[in-house]
Amino acid sequence: MNFFDAQDRARKQSRRLLIAFALVVGTVVIAVDAALLLAVGVEFGAEGMQLRWEPWSASMLTLLAGGALATLLLIGLSSLVKIASLRDGGSAVARMLGGTQVAPHSKDPALHRLRGVVEEMAIASGVPVPSLFVLEREEGINAFAAGYSSADAAVAVTRGALQQLSRDELQGVIAHEYSHILNGDMRLNLRLMGWLFGILVLTIGARRVLAHSDVFRKSKGAPVVFILALAVLIIGSIGLFGARVIKAALSRQREFLADASAVQFTRQTEGLIGALRKIGGTPKGSKLDNVEAEEISHMLFGDGVGLSRLLATHPPLADRIRALDPNLRMPQATRVATAGGESASPASALMSAAAPPPLPDAVRVSSDQVQAQVGNPGEDDYRLADRLQHAIPSVLRDAAEDPQQAGDLVLGLLLSAYSPRRKQQLEHIAQSFGAGVLSRVQTLAESCSGLHPALRLPLAHLAVPALRQRPPSTRFKLQQCVAQMNASSEQQSLFEYCLRRLLRGLLQESEKPVQTEGGAKLIRHFHDATGLLMILAQHGHDDPAQAERAYLAGVGALGHGQAPHYQARSNWPAELDAVLPLLDQLRPKSKSLLLKAMVETSSHDGRLSIAEAELLRTLGASLHMPLPALLGVAIA
Repeated sequence: MNFFDAQDRARKQSRRLLIAFALVVGTVVIAVDAALLLAVGVEFGAEGMQLRWEPWSASMLTLLAGGALATLLLIGLSSLVKIASLRDGGSAVARMLGGTQVAPHSKDPALHRLRGVVEEMAIASGVPVPSLFVLEREEGINAFAAGYSSADAAVAVTRGALQQLSRDELQGVIAHEYSHILNGDMRLNLRLMGWLFGILVLTIGARRVLAHSDVFRKSKGAPVVFILALAVLIIGSIGLFGARVIKAALSRQREFLADASAVQFTRQTEGLIGALRKIGGTPKGSKLDNVEAEEISHMLFGDGVGLSRLLATHPPLADRIRALDPNLRMPQATRVATAGGESASPASALMSAAAPPPLPDAVRVSSDQVQAQVGNPGEDDYRLADRLQHAIPSVLRDAAEDPQQAGDLVLGLLLSAYSPRRKQQLEHIAQSFGAGVLSRVQTLAESCSGLHPALRLPLAHLAVPALRQRPPSTRFKLQQCVAQMNASSEQQSLFEYCLRRLLRGLLQESEKPVQTEGGAKLIRHFHDATGLLMILAQHGHDDPAQAERAYLAGVGALGHGQAPHYQARSNWPAELDAVLPLLDQLRPKSKSLLLKAMVETSSHDGRLSIAEAELLRTLGASLHMPLPALLGVAIA
C-alpha cells in the first residue's frame, strides 16, 4: 500500500468509525430514555404496570427529549473537553503517561542513540522531527506516536525498550511508529480517546451517584434516582464495551499495516522481528504500569494492557511475526532474541557502508518513481539521511536542538545574501527581539553561509522540536518576525521562498495543526492546479517556449478540463501561498495525480535541478505529501 492509498484508507476508516460510534451513542441514548421512562413514567400497582402519562403526550415527549438531550450533551461535551485537553498534540499524551522530554544534549548513550534513529527517519522520510519522550518508569518494551499532524507529533519510548533493544530493533520500532505518522493514523487515535471518554463519563457519573446514594436516601425520589443511576451504569458499561470492541478491531488491522510499512521503511525485517521476539521472551513483555495505559492502548507498539482477545488492540505476537516472515515456524516466531549487543543487520550494513557520492547538480526522475517515494523512503534515502546528519556542523546542530537558540537559527537561515534586504531583515530582528538576539542570529548566519543547500531544509526540520518547547508568546513573535522578513516577489529567490514557506508552515502547524483529510475533487481546483504548474514550468525552463511545453505536459497528466494559456507569473510567491491551502484540501487520489503533473512539468527537459527538487519537496510538504531528500538518479 502506497502513501496515497494509506491516506485514503485513513479517511474511509475515520468516516466508518464515526458512523459506528454514532450508532453506539444512539443506542445508549435510546436505552437511557427507556430507563428514564421505566423509572419515572411507569408505576406498578394492583392492576399491573401502567404509564403515568398518556402515550406520546406532551409531558412524556418532553421527558424523553430532555433525557436524550442531556445524554447527548454529557457525551459530547465530555468528548470535547477531553480533546481540548490534548490540544498540545502528541506532547500532551506523552506527559499524561508520565513521559520525560529528551534533553537536547543528554549524555545518556541510549537517548543519544534514540535521537539519532528518529532524526535519521525524519530526514529520510521528509517529515519534521517529532518531540521525543521517554517513559522512565516503564520496564516493558513499548512505544507510541501521537499528535494531530506531523508538525506536532511526539514519539515516546519506554526505558525498557531503550535498555533491551539493539539499534536495528529500535529502528524497527521507530519505523513502525513513523508509519502511523505518515499514514494518517494519529489524528484518528486522538479522536478515539475523546469519543471513548465521552461514553466513559456516563459510567463515572453513575458510579458516583450510586456511591453517594445515602445522600438521597431521605428524599422522596430516592428510588427513582437509584434505579436510574443503576440503569445508566449498566447501559454506559455496555456502550463502552461496544466502543472498545470497535476500537480494538480497527487497531489490530492497523498494526499489521504499520508492521508492513516499517519493513518498507527500513528494508529489513530482522530488527522489527527481533523487537517482537524480545517482547514475547521477557517477563514484562510490553505491559505498562501506568493507570492511563488502557486509554492509549490503541496507540502503543505492543499490547500494553493485556486485555482479552475480543478487546485486544494488537494481534498476537506470533501472528505479527509470521506476517513479516511466513517461513518462520511457531517456535521460531516466539523465541526471544539474545538481549544486548548490536546486531549486524542489513540496515546496519547500509549505514556502515561507504558514503554515497557528493550530491549531484541535477537528477533524472520519473513521475511514477516520485509518487512511490512519498512517505516511503528507500535505502538511498537512509544513506543520504545518515550523511546529512553528519555533514551538519556541530555548532548548528546544537543550536537546532536547543530551545533557547532554535529561533535564532531559524532567523539566521532566512537572512538574505542581498545586502539591502539583509539590512532591513536585521532591523526587523532587532526591533522584535533586541540586540542580544540580533548578535546571535548574525553569528549563526555566518555558520550557515557555507552550508550546502541540501542541508538547510533538514536543519530547519531539526529545529522544530526545540521551537515547540518555547512559550506560545515567543513562538508567535517569531512567526511575526518571519512574516516581516518576507521579501517582495522581485527580490525573493527560489531557495529563499522554499525555506520561508517551510519554516512558516512548520511554525504555524506546531501551533494549530491543519485538517489534512480533505475530500475535494481535482476538477474543482483545476484552475489552481494549472497556476501551480505554470510556476513550476517558469522556474524549471529559461526558454518561454520550453516552459510552455513543460506546462502542457503537466496539464496532460492532470487530465481535467481545458487548460488556460501559459503565462509567466511575476507575483509567483503570493500566488503559491494562495493556492497551496486550497490544493491541500484535495482527496488523496487527486493529490497523487497532482504530484504526477508537478513532476512531469519540472522534469520535462529530462533533468531536475537541485533548486527544482527543493521546490518540489517544499510544495510536497505544504500539501502534506512528504518527499525524501533524494529524488531520482544523479546525472552528469
